[in-house]
Amino acid sequence: MSLERVVTIDLNFFGFPGAIASYLVHLPHQAVLIEPGPATTIPTLKQTLADLDLTPSDIRDVFITHIHLDHAGAAGWLAEQGATIHVHPKGAPHLINPEKLLQSASRIYGEFMDTLWGEFKPVSESNIHIPQDNERVSIDGFSFQVLDTPGHSNHHYSILFEGVLFSGDIGGIRVGNTPHIELPTPPPEFNPQTWRASLLRLQELELRAIAPTHFGIYTDVQYHLDHLLRQLDQLEEWLETQMSSNPSIEELSEALGQWLNAQGRSQLPQSYQPYFTYLNPTWMSAAGIYRYWHKVRQA
Repeated sequence: MSLERVVTIDLNFFGFPGAIASYLVHLPHQAVLIEPGPATTIPTLKQTLADLDLTPSDIRDVFITHIHLDHAGAAGWLAEQGATIHVHPKGAPHLINPEKLLQSASRIYGEFMDTLWGEFKPVSESNIHIPQDNERVSIDGFSFQVLDTPGHSNHHYSILFEGVLFSGDIGGIRVGNTPHIELPTPPPEFNPQTWRASLLRLQELELRAIAPTHFGIYTDVQYHLDHLLRQLDQLEEWLETQMSSNPSIEELSEALGQWLNAQGRSQLPQSYQPYFTYLNPTWMSAAGIYRYWHKVRQA
């Protein structure tokens, strides 16, 4: 019954179907949104809600897995419509005052910042709810359990509803309903040790399905999580070898691109190759790995 309550909203990010999802959970008397997506896809979100006979003000509760712009960019706009935003305690201050978040993102995206992500509106503190790890948020008689799952970022929650795990980015990137899954490793908080611990925690749950924000609902949960754990192991082994020569960030990025292709990216249909330019660009993942190695691994 839980899967029947979940609608996958394709936000059609920059015309790419199946790139960024927002998940709508139908309850008897209201609807809950998990992952509002970036501000640039608000028109698509509004239209899809209208197609479902809903208005933005019908969404009273919004869960975000973490505050990166492709996941939380529309949170402020939904809060203006009256929604309560449920967010990790480390992420909440940056929704209320996003200045530092936006400065950090601007350093990454530069001149493309506004085009990609649009206006990131702050969320009023009165619209924020900060659940704690393992807390069950009761809405309309149903339970939404939040699970602290760092690794991609240190402010990352996964949301569990009736055996369906909304995994944000800790569950990797999987597009086109293919078996290929990638680890997005952006700066500044990528950490393979905490990521592994998060995945092992998720493996202990009784899950019917896993729903990464990028993209879709998958019932092969054991394969999905096992694949991510193997990829983490392989990435760390590769990193030990690669960093022994003290490469520049440019050299690391080139080598990482080759490694990702060998891991299966190059075997995907050509139509899916552009997705990674936006969802998991090699230069950004390399920057996260490079920072982890020098700031954490060697600290």
